[in-house]
Amino acid sequence: MKLQRDALAIFKAALAAADASEAVKRHLKDALPRGSFHRTFLIAIGKAAIPMAAAVQALLRSRLTASIAITKHGHASSKLKNTQVFEAGHPIPDEAGLAGANAVETLLRTLNAQDLLIVAISGGASALLTAPAEGITLAAKQKTTDMLLRAGADIFELNAVRKHLSRLKGGRLAALAYPATVVSLLLSDVVGDPLDIIGSGPTAPDPGTFAGALNVLDKYGLRAKVPPAVRKHLETGLVETPKPGDPLFSHVHNVIVGSNRLALDAAANKAKSLGYRPLILSSCIQGETREVARVHAAILRDAPPKTCILSGGETTVTVKGKGKGGRNQEFALALALDIMGLPGVAALCAGTDGTDGPTDAAGAIVTGNTISNGAAARVYLHHNDSYPILQDLGALVKTGPTGTNVMDINIMLAGQRS
Repeated sequence: MKLQRDALAIFKAALAAADASEAVKRHLKDALPRGSFHRTFLIAIGKAAIPMAAAVQALLRSRLTASIAITKHGHASSKLKNTQVFEAGHPIPDEAGLAGANAVETLLRTLNAQDLLIVAISGGASALLTAPAEGITLAAKQKTTDMLLRAGADIFELNAVRKHLSRLKGGRLAALAYPATVVSLLLSDVVGDPLDIIGSGPTAPDPGTFAGALNVLDKYGLRAKVPPAVRKHLETGLVETPKPGDPLFSHVHNVIVGSNRLALDAAANKAKSLGYRPLILSSCIQGETREVARVHAAILRDAPPKTCILSGGETTVTVKGKGKGGRNQEFALALALDIMGLPGVAALCAGTDGTDGPTDAAGAIVTGNTISNGAAARVYLHHNDSYPILQDLGALVKTGPTGTNVMDINIMLAGQRS
């Protein structure tokens, strides 16, 4: 039990370092341009929209004219003053997200050169800011998103398509805000922190193209399967997203305020204080979840006693079954199978946002003793049904919404082997 307790303590330290409110407080003053503005507005989008918006409001107070916040269902835990708050669907967009996006567009069309717009973006913004391009229905966008997710498209591929099916993504929010000054505070949930991929880059230049979006569909054999209006829109490609070098971005300042690496550094410090030797593998872990889990299990098997192995990033599940779970639960279950019977080890795999897939769990914590019947566990894994078995085994980690999102954290501990 000590290993599990230590893993949870290390995870909590990582979450504290990724606190969205504190990230905004650390960066906002330096990010604000000099000079005075007639009006100042705030648009916060993502799973951490509420704490990020609250931090901006606390710092700017009466200088803030009005705010809009769009977050995931169940994540609006605190009230904001003078703010339109929308709770919307994630990862599949819904009508509430469409209503929030319409409110954002209405605000953007009122801005002028004397205005300042602060945009706070966190994980989930791509799905939550739902503004389908002309001729595309919400239902068509929902189906396309679901098909890409089930095919195993990674966040780069998914957002390449999203940007070209939207009125606001891929720099188009900044284009609508022009000529106002825009300061965008980004809590990164994407490997490598690329500005054009975080939240599908609503305030960043987009190097992608309609042809690139079609290549994603072709890679997964989806061009003929997506709704006809989606295929026609991408094949016609009439109006491209604004590109690097466009003068409109001279009014835009994008600032990374938090990332997975910062969370891993805090986790390493906590592990050291608990008597472990920390080793950070990478904050850029990607790939098929089960394969990445297998590699992690092999590393854990060779780890000397009192070692804490850390990694972060975002793996991808190719969904072939109809079960319940998320990538972190699938990671934990696959890893548990590979360390089955190994004494003195534990691993925690969890999303920093507190929600893993369409479940109420952040992830799971497993040991070499978690799985006793490998054949039965493999059936659950085959059907992408990790949640029920991990729940029955008491292995799920449930934090509730954390108010942040800097991708996933994997914590592997090697204790005494006896």
